[in-house]
Amino acid sequence: MRAAALFTVVVLVWLVLDRLTKAYFEGAYELGQAGANCGLFRFTLVHNTGAAWGMFGDSTFALGITSSITCVLIVLVFAFWEKLAGHAPSALETIALALVCSGGLGNAIDRFSQLYVVDFIDFTFIDFPVFNVADIGVTCGFVLLVIGYLLVTRKEDAHV
Repeated sequence: MRAAALFTVVVLVWLVLDRLTKAYFEGAYELGQAGANCGLFRFTLVHNTGAAWGMFGDSTFALGITSSITCVLIVLVFAFWEKLAGHAPSALETIALALVCSGGLGNAIDRFSQLYVVDFIDFTFIDFPVFNVADIGVTCGFVLLVIGYLLVTRKEDAHV
């Protein structure tokens, strides 16, 4: 039950953070406007109808459906984690799944309500797509899942 509460709290907090930051940049910046360079990044308002690096341009509805289905699958994996993985989800695994889920939901909400995703974080030192808080959640969530998997695998190897 604690894992479900943690999952819910992380999803809600990250989703609210995503929605608030997108609303702020939509209100404070003009489309394409770049803010002051903060060293490693600057803020640039972009409306993204595809995925990273312009892949699947103008496929926002299909990408929204894909994100929504992925979120449902993540919730199902979380619900049946113990049967699938053989152990209750750790806090790390719970947070990881919640971040991926909330990131997918945040971008899906954009895709269905506006037909584009609001992106605004723009790295200045590399050629990298402009991204948002939801994208950070998805990326960090996957990294945490890999770390969690490696920790569990290492622990199991130590017991053999």
